[in-house]
Amino acid sequence: MQLGMIGLGRMGANMAERLRAAGHEVIGFDPFSDESDVESLEALVAALATPRTLWSMVPAGAPTTQTVNDLVELLEEGDVLVEGGNSRFTDSVVRAERYAEAGLGYVDAGVSGGIWGLERGYALMVGGDDEHVQRVWPLLVSLAPEGAGDTGKGLAHVGPAGAGHFTKMVHNGVEYALMQAFAEGYELMARHPIGVDVPAALGAWQEGSVIQSWLLDLLVRGLDAHPGFEDLDDVASDSGEGRWTVETAVATGVPVPAIAAALFARFESQHEESLAMKAVAALREQFGGHAVVRAEDPRETPAGEGG
Repeated sequence: MQLGMIGLGRMGANMAERLRAAGHEVIGFDPFSDESDVESLEALVAALATPRTLWSMVPAGAPTTQTVNDLVELLEEGDVLVEGGNSRFTDSVVRAERYAEAGLGYVDAGVSGGIWGLERGYALMVGGDDEHVQRVWPLLVSLAPEGAGDTGKGLAHVGPAGAGHFTKMVHNGVEYALMQAFAEGYELMARHPIGVDVPAALGAWQEGSVIQSWLLDLLVRGLDAHPGFEDLDDVASDSGEGRWTVETAVATGVPVPAIAAALFARFESQHEESLAMKAVAALREQFGGHAVVRAEDPRETPAGEGG
């Protein structure tokens, strides 16, 4: 299947590579990458056979808004856009309506897997009309973990337009809470005077435990890379999705105390020292390739969760 991939950064480039390995033809465009196959968005659209299928994998916010707005003017009836950034679900609903009015398809795809997705596959939660989701299904199956299209694990059409990004928002809110729990457990063991061998304790949790998980494995990797987390600053940014999850929960009347507490802990990390936040910073580096702020550097708030 032919696809135009917009955005060849950390996620987009790996996704394009995984699709090509599966036999798909991917034409990539990124004005900031030497790997770009064409020089402009207009050239990308012209290079694709109709009906066209495109995938936007640019940062959420203004870059995605600009891309979506530009494409609605360039595409023709029957073309489909998959929007895979961490956009707010309410924006996706509005964009899908605008595309429908123009005779275009719009699929919002929540993508999880970070820098590991090239090898392991990406967890995909997509929203949109059945017709448009089925159109891009072969691409989704190739991006997802092996067998996901048959088992329903790792790939799902979760509802109408907006549902994909809504599901990814909640996913990242849960991620906030899980990361915070592991980080707090780490800090309690590390600071208690009884003298726990923390790496050994975490290793004991990795097999046979009810809390064994890939996230725990990444924490162990992070601790190996940064012993004692001594070279890390204790800052973990909130990249939007956790905040949106809490805001949506308040609007819906659903209590999410663990997610809210994890969000507030990130706020607190930007003001005072926290060993738990160093653990969170290491986790974000391991699963998403996010830049880690070193202890000797001034405080920053790197954007994007990417999980």
